[in-house]
Amino acid sequence: MTNVYISIDMEGVAGIATLNQVWRGSDDYPASRLLMTKEANAAVAGAFDGGATRVVVNDSHGDMANLLPEEMDPRAELLIGTPKAWSMMQGFGADFDVALFIAYHARAGTEAAVLDHTYSGRLLYEVRVNGEPWAEADLNAALATTYGVPVGLVTGDDKCCAQALERLKWIRTVEVKQAHGRGSASSMHPSEARRMIAEGAADAVRAATSGKLELFRPEAPFTLEADVANTSATELCALVPGVERIGSRTVRFDTDDFRTLYRCLLTWTHVGASEAPRYPGP
Repeated sequence: MTNVYISIDMEGVAGIATLNQVWRGSDDYPASRLLMTKEANAAVAGAFDGGATRVVVNDSHGDMANLLPEEMDPRAELLIGTPKAWSMMQGFGADFDVALFIAYHARAGTEAAVLDHTYSGRLLYEVRVNGEPWAEADLNAALATTYGVPVGLVTGDDKCCAQALERLKWIRTVEVKQAHGRGSASSMHPSEARRMIAEGAADAVRAATSGKLELFRPEAPFTLEADVANTSATELCALVPGVERIGSRTVRFDTDDFRTLYRCLLTWTHVGASEAPRYPGP
């Protein structure tokens, strides 16, 4: 049995570059849902080609109800909707053999990266672990490690893939577009991107079953810091037990347990959201 977990976002989908494309209610959003669904299916098909016996797909963008269930590969299980206690990693656990991160984006504050942010583009202007900025791929890979499961594939724009390789040097990446700015990119055709994603997923599953993947092992203790959108949001984030306000717009949390760190970050995104400018995320 080879169980594969797929977490799929939307900002890193081929053909998507603007905020309007990923925003529910816009004219462009329905087309983006279909593009996202087709990339999910490419990853699912590749995973099965690589030897998967079970594939779970977690819709990880915005309100997490973007994938079109009727258009999904029927072999895959779909996790959809919000709130999810573990957000982009809902349903994940030690029963999986590998995680694939599809259509991800670069971390908040990255120059010339498509729709860069970290978990909440409207609230968190930078997220740091032990003093270093982290992306969603880093955070989610570290959470996967707590279950003993490696990451095998990251897809998205060139900045996203380069950042993923900084800490996850063993993974396969698929660059589906070259970012020119926060809202512009040179994208390969979606059908070509899907072909490459399927190949990457198959390779990642084969690498997992042959023991060629590594675990991302950040060392405890952990210090989580975030620069927050404004002082009101900072006040709300500081209400979380164990959180310290260390600046006018900066909060800090210390722990030896990465799962606790992850839950703290998710709590910040919810409690501080009411005081932040409107923007979908993750």
